[in-house]
Amino acid sequence: MTEDEFDAFYASAFPRVVGQVYSFTGDHGQAQDVVQEAFIRAWDRRRDFLATEPPEAWIRTVAMRLAVSHWRRARRWLELVRRTPLPDHAPGPGPEHVALVAALRQLPESQRLAVVLHHLCDLSVEQVASETGAPTGTVKARLSRGRAALAKLLPASEVEVVGGSSEEKEEDRAR
Repeated sequence: MTEDEFDAFYASAFPRVVGQVYSFTGDHGQAQDVVQEAFIRAWDRRRDFLATEPPEAWIRTVAMRLAVSHWRRARRWLELVRRTPLPDHAPGPGPEHVALVAALRQLPESQRLAVVLHHLCDLSVEQVASETGAPTGTVKARLSRGRAALAKLLPASEVEVVGGSSEEKEEDRAR
């Protein structure tokens, strides 16, 4: 079968085979996918097909087998999911975390990014500078301004968690 003959065969047979496979699967999208895959496989064998006998039966058989394979994989996945125990209930974020996130949202983006990277991701000032592309002095200024803004927005106990210990603050000033 030549390329032109195959193209003509594809144009005439594709909708018909999709309709047949759709009747089998009940899923139009899946029917289109498996028929398309069957035609792709047939393209590689097009020279073996006779021009007088369109290989529609071959296409339909391959498409049906692909659909069954999809069902088997889906069934195995479903069995695996059913056998896997549900995780224990994970508690939601505490009120401190919610307050911190709300306060961080009120900071300018550059300050928020510096505070999050330094205090929550435990990056050094130099690492924050490298990651953000800002000079070290700028990162230190952003951290200082961000901490000051958070001090106004959060209760004192939560600011200490974000601001770190006094030793860390001295270390940051020394850098």
